[in-house]
Amino acid sequence: MNELKTQVAVVGAGHAGIEAALAAARMGLDTVLFTLNLDSVANLPCNPSIGGSGKGHLVFELDALGGEMGRAADAVTLQSRTLNLGKGAAVHSKRVQADRAAYRLLMKQTLEREKNLRLFQGEVVALCTEREGDGYRVTGVRTALGECWEAERVILCTGTYLESAIFIGEGVYPSGPDGLMPAKGLSASLAALGLRMMRFKTGTPARVHRRSIDFSVLEEQPGESPITPFSVMTDREELNGREQIPCHIVYTNENTHRILRENMDRSAMYSGNIVGTGPRYCPSIETKIVRFADKERHQLFVEPCGKDTDEMYIQGFSTSMPTDVQRAMLKTLPGFENAEIMRYAYAIEYDLIDPTQLYPTLEFKTVAGLYGAGQFNGTSGYEEAAVQGLVAGINAALSLKGEPPMVLPRASSYIGTLIDDLVTKGTEEPYRIMTSRSEYRLLLRQDNADLRLSEIGHRVGLLSDERYERFLEKKQAIEREIERLTATVVPPSEAVNACLASMGSSPISTGARLSELLRRPEISYAGLAPIDEGRPSLAPEVLFTAEISVKYAGYIAREEADAERQRRLEDKLLPPDLDYASIRGLRLESAEKLAAIRPLNIGQASRISGVNPADISVLLIYLATRAQSDK
Repeated sequence: MNELKTQVAVVGAGHAGIEAALAAARMGLDTVLFTLNLDSVANLPCNPSIGGSGKGHLVFELDALGGEMGRAADAVTLQSRTLNLGKGAAVHSKRVQADRAAYRLLMKQTLEREKNLRLFQGEVVALCTEREGDGYRVTGVRTALGECWEAERVILCTGTYLESAIFIGEGVYPSGPDGLMPAKGLSASLAALGLRMMRFKTGTPARVHRRSIDFSVLEEQPGESPITPFSVMTDREELNGREQIPCHIVYTNENTHRILRENMDRSAMYSGNIVGTGPRYCPSIETKIVRFADKERHQLFVEPCGKDTDEMYIQGFSTSMPTDVQRAMLKTLPGFENAEIMRYAYAIEYDLIDPTQLYPTLEFKTVAGLYGAGQFNGTSGYEEAAVQGLVAGINAALSLKGEPPMVLPRASSYIGTLIDDLVTKGTEEPYRIMTSRSEYRLLLRQDNADLRLSEIGHRVGLLSDERYERFLEKKQAIEREIERLTATVVPPSEAVNACLASMGSSPISTGARLSELLRRPEISYAGLAPIDEGRPSLAPEVLFTAEISVKYAGYIAREEADAERQRRLEDKLLPPDLDYASIRGLRLESAEKLAAIRPLNIGQASRISGVNPADISVLLIYLATRAQSDK
């Protein structure tokens, strides 16, 4: 056996690389996961949290497909909260504060124990390729020590390490996050293949010692109870039996803002040192001061990094200011007058690729067998990275098995929305998922992620038969409860109307179905209990999904109809070698955009910036004419 040979090589053991490697290995393929440092596997270099607005949806979807992040996050949860509870169920998003060290150790152990997976410390500096048609085919990777590993598929998950540099005020030096080594050389190898490279920037706040903070003047933020786990494999009782650690809230003030304004020219962001584009939705504190000059204060969250460490993370206080400015502005915060900095804040700049060079499978269009995932593709965040890694790992494995690829449409998931946005529209800044990015928010809720995606996870081989049977039982229980609520008629009575009045609802004078009552905005499933005598004892997750399905049935039906119309467009496939310039009636700009993106179908073509409805009509006519000609 050639030890330097594998079927799938994954470069980078961050959140994308972990999911890619586990997916490929669990689908039966020999896999090697390369990392710069075995002690930085699954590192959480920024906020040690998993989930959040829109991001929580991704973690539930990843778990439904058979990914690992949700199960690991549940195991190391310090605090759990569901965001946006004051809004509709479509935007409810779970977020947990995770134990940073415990998460890293658990994920490393999971990788080490996977039978088809080898975890290897080594820096990949170049790709090995051969010519194939007008492009290339990847044949392996070369490490900094000169070793050449043969690989049939390669997945690049380089995170923020690729030619990365750290910025603290006027200071600039090559480094990855947390003082780890940067990845050198691979960018040049990619550029030599004709791939378009980009450069982005992100950052992180200072870490402060717990003992130096006066928590008595901070606003406490407790966790929620009961906790709904990310993963269906998590023991709910055990999870809810743990004590949660509180987080805290503090606000900036005029003194904080004054110090920032006085030193703005010393910020790496505004001195001209940084050329990479930063994240719009997670800006540095100096960017907030400039962008929101009229705001008197900004909310910050003080969060623990773990149970066994006194490091505290100040979410919302990311900066690239010099160290003296960092110390000064930190001490203006109430409770931080004696703050003891353990790690300075910094900005980090790194290389990535233009994601429009990828198919929706995340394989490169011009380099067969090469896939990209995570921040390498232009996203920001652990969750966005993890789901891309899972998709890339699944598709690399499916291609080696000779099976059709897994392409998730927008109506199926936020994963599908994220990938479609990247490969169809591209991104000019670190891309972050948000619920507002989807046109099917009511269909793509957290609570029904398994209903949408478990069948796919089972089909590709990442969900066991036993787990799939459990899913089918849950699905049937939900369907039975919806049928019961629709069939059960409640006759008018004093007791019934008293129950309705207690919820602020009007009385009934004729019999009403429970489903009809539940559709009243003010009425809840729990509130109907006194008049719902035949109610079965069901699991909380079954009750919640049944209630939402009934309460929003009309709106859900409308979105499903929209999704079906879009699906019909997705079914109209475009030939991969189509010469758009030769199609009569197609505008020159549209032909150029279509030739660059190479959409797989009419649906994807319709979402390309610069392609208008008239162009889509021309393409539909062309396809119809071509089909008639073929007949």
